[in-house]
Amino acid sequence: MVRFENISKSYQGNPAINNINFQIDKGELFGLIGPDGAGKSTLFRILTTVLLPDKGHAFFKGRNVVEEYRYVRKNVGYMPGKFSLYQDLSVKENLEFFATIFKTTIAENYELIKEIYEQLAPFENRRAGALSGGMKQKLALSCALIHKPEVLVLDEPTFGVDAVSRREFWDMLKSLKEKGVTILVSTPYMDEAALCDRVALIQDGDILKINTPEGIINQFGKRLYKVVTHHIYQALKVLESMGFEAYSFGQEIHIYSDTQLDEEALKRHLFSVKIEDVRIDVGKPLIEDCFMDLMVNKKTTAHV
Repeated sequence: MVRFENISKSYQGNPAINNINFQIDKGELFGLIGPDGAGKSTLFRILTTVLLPDKGHAFFKGRNVVEEYRYVRKNVGYMPGKFSLYQDLSVKENLEFFATIFKTTIAENYELIKEIYEQLAPFENRRAGALSGGMKQKLALSCALIHKPEVLVLDEPTFGVDAVSRREFWDMLKSLKEKGVTILVSTPYMDEAALCDRVALIQDGDILKINTPEGIINQFGKRLYKVVTHHIYQALKVLESMGFEAYSFGQEIHIYSDTQLDEEALKRHLFSVKIEDVRIDVGKPLIEDCFMDLMVNKKTTAHV
């Protein structure tokens, strides 16, 4: 359905994405996961014909997106990361405007947006600029769907919204997937990776890994130890000085090790430097752990 072949793009000589190659299958909910500045938006803008690549090609249903941009724009829905609808128009006026651009009507494709728009209906005469973050998100999604696209491209749609709105939004995406819409979504939230069929982990313009969420976790290949203590910062510094690959995760420190650790010996060492309230457990990796390890390995390889 969607294919990227050797796509590269730079801004003023600074690489944004580097030789990207992967494809998305029809009906798939595909996630592009990475922090701000990783290259997610650049890749999506190229696919949606907003930006030209410096090198390589992007294809939608076998059609080159540069050469056949009109076809792409007619059949792909795009929701950019920044709310870009008309703030002074009402909810209904925004939706009617986008329907008119695509030479359709709200009524013609209402079934696709019905579940979403029913939540907006009580505010249909309110100006878009006066909506809450969650409602702006639903309006933007409705406008991106109004022409019944085959592929929906969403650039960080849940960024900056509350946890309830995030959960509701992913429920809407699941419903759209069941209706046959192919979905590409980017997010900086690693926990959302588990909600996708497949994900690509991206950092500094490079794809680190592509697989199902379960597949990425199963390929972790290291032992993970969780260190719990009230002295997180001090313990982290000690572990780093000992040569461990260790990172802070909330109230825990995660250690990645190629070999089995002597947990009791490690606790005794931490006790000797006045870190006494320590518990060490063997844990199962999360997507965040896989991303951190891949990122460190990439940096290590680059400096070899």
